[in-house]
Amino acid sequence: MSQTTRIVVASNDDKGLDGAVGAHFGRCPYFTVVEAEGEQISAVRIEENPFGRTHRPGQVPEHVHGLGADVILAGGMGHRAVSMFHRFGIDVATTGASGTIREVVEAYLGGRLSGTVPCRHDHPDSCGHH
Repeated sequence: MSQTTRIVVASNDDKGLDGAVGAHFGRCPYFTVVEAEGEQISAVRIEENPFGRTHRPGQVPEHVHGLGADVILAGGMGHRAVSMFHRFGIDVATTGASGTIREVVEAYLGGRLSGTVPCRHDHPDSCGHH
């Protein structure tokens, strides 16, 4: 029996696997929670991001941890946020994380998506940039 991996994806909309990956994890309106057995997607659900409009550092990593995440995928993330996720034992992948949720999750499960790139947005209060 394969181990279940719970992947949380920052999402721009509530379209599930056909939705678009959010460019910034903290300000996305939704999270798509994908469960996978090995490389096969077994379940998908949509969760609203309760902090999308009021994001402050530390809120989202704790929330995503509460969703049971093993991994978070997003289009961008600051170094401070990456460290917070790692403290919760959550792997972070942002390099190449753009397109549909399905494309990005399948790339991650296939070993073609890993590592992080710095957030390119101008909001120093939430990305950990100085």
